[in-house]
Amino acid sequence: MNKSNRDLLVLFKQELMTPQAIEQEVSWLHELLYTVERMENFTRAHELIDLNKYKISGNPVDIKKNVRRKKDQPFVFLNNKN
Repeated sequence: MNKSNRDLLVLFKQELMTPQAIEQEVSWLHELLYTVERMENFTRAHELIDLNKYKISGNPVDIKKNVRRKKDQPFVFLNNKN
């Protein structure tokens, strides 16, 4: 897996952790974020609300188009289903 370049602030409850244990925790966190941030999972968890057309779309293609669009459209929203 390719490690992305990101800044993470990780707070641990345990004061005494070895550097290897800290590295393992950060690695697990990176794997979790990598899975959650995939476009397929993002489109599955969101729906597109278009108030201009009075339409709610759960179609992954429509959601991807809206996310990748350079300029936002007025009254078009992404809604998290959770």
